[in-house]
Amino acid sequence: MLTFHPFFRNELTITKIQEAMDQRLITSKELVMFYMKQIASLDQSGPALNSILEINPEAIFIAEALDEERKRAGKRSDLHGIPILLKDNIETGDFMRTSAGTLALQYNRSTEDAYLVKKLRHSGAVVLGKTNMTELSNGMSSTMWAGYSAKGGQVLHPYGDPEMFVGGSSSGSAVAVAANLTVLAVGTETDASILSPAVQNSVVGIKPTIGLISRSGIIPFTYTQDTAGSFARTVKDAAILLEALVGVDEEDPSTYKRREKSVGSYVDELNEEALNGARIGIFTNGPASFYQSGEYDEVLFFQVVQDIKDAGAMVIEGVDIPSFHRKWSDAVLRYELRHSLDNYLQTLPAHAPVHTVNELIKFNEKYAETALKYGQNKLEERSEQQSSLRSADYIHAKLEDLYYAQEEGIDYTLKKYGLDAIVFPAYLNSTISAKAGYPSIAVPAGYQASGRPFGITFAGGAFSEKKLIQLAYAFEQKTKHRKSPRF
Repeated sequence: MLTFHPFFRNELTITKIQEAMDQRLITSKELVMFYMKQIASLDQSGPALNSILEINPEAIFIAEALDEERKRAGKRSDLHGIPILLKDNIETGDFMRTSAGTLALQYNRSTEDAYLVKKLRHSGAVVLGKTNMTELSNGMSSTMWAGYSAKGGQVLHPYGDPEMFVGGSSSGSAVAVAANLTVLAVGTETDASILSPAVQNSVVGIKPTIGLISRSGIIPFTYTQDTAGSFARTVKDAAILLEALVGVDEEDPSTYKRREKSVGSYVDELNEEALNGARIGIFTNGPASFYQSGEYDEVLFFQVVQDIKDAGAMVIEGVDIPSFHRKWSDAVLRYELRHSLDNYLQTLPAHAPVHTVNELIKFNEKYAETALKYGQNKLEERSEQQSSLRSADYIHAKLEDLYYAQEEGIDYTLKKYGLDAIVFPAYLNSTISAKAGYPSIAVPAGYQASGRPFGITFAGGAFSEKKLIQLAYAFEQKTKHRKSPRF
């Protein structure tokens, strides 16, 4: 029977893993094998969480090579030998496929790594596999349950009732981290796709500023709001991963604005006392429907506010965000999904079964029994949009999104109250932060009576990741809310 060093009994942090590897207590090969056993035992059998779509068949070989390199030359970075899972819309130039959860692309094998994957490999990380996701980043159907894809089926919740809402669309990435099937995972977000599953599954999720991480090599949803981000069980680990993903990519103009600016280290200045003296705005003016939903817990959020006060922060409750309740247009999403997905599909090789959105719809209709459990009304609606980006509706919406989310939204509130960050219950800020292109970090904040995880989000202005990470780290260290799921 395959057994492992006692070191593997508990959830592991990057720091502990690197210390153990440096002391030659464990190897990257053993670490990869341990997580593969976890996936076999918890994801593909046992509770059958179904968060993993495939394993990298070369992962063990890669780990062995990195072990030898460590002996010979030392480690490349804190990610040297660390297993990482990728959401299934992120391309890898290896034997794995990239499908965004669709049956039409289930055999789609990329010829090149996404830019962020190149960064991970350069840092010495081991790409362990691909995670399940809400199909087409929730671009298929208005009735599709979060975490479902035709290719992979339904991702289940690791806490309590497996039928609990797992959040989407980076569901598999969050669940895999929560269930200790990996050390780290990469997800993507257009609006709430990192923050939502992080909150729902009691893990840390960082959705960065648009342009901090390259989008090259990611199956797109939009041009304007898409970004990759990090999942981990601790703020420090999520920050280590985020730091490795940052880079200027000649293929992605959104990254150019950081060309002359260094983000520095996100982890060197982590401080348990970072909340002491910080000015934190508390947003409580969400829609009534939110406070009546299972997303909110009044007792837990009250305790969050008290904990932040006890940590020495100056708390300004009930801050106003002028544009929060405006009727946001969905024109940017509608027009850009059609345009960006058509562009991506047209780059696929000639033997691919689909090359346009319309062909994808027809493919799904042909295999409706397996491809259309929830239908495809969202995709059909997008297909009716004009395929060019020139309509007044689209242009006005794009400009208004930026103005109202930035100048009349996050920036206005930060400046008015002199804030270091704004704290929201769950991921209530996801839309306004997404439209602004601004960063957020979701952190565990307790568990409801039902066992359902509860979380909060620290949000800020453009490229404020370092400050948000420091504040989130201080909150995490003061409260220690996260608990491992029990199987």
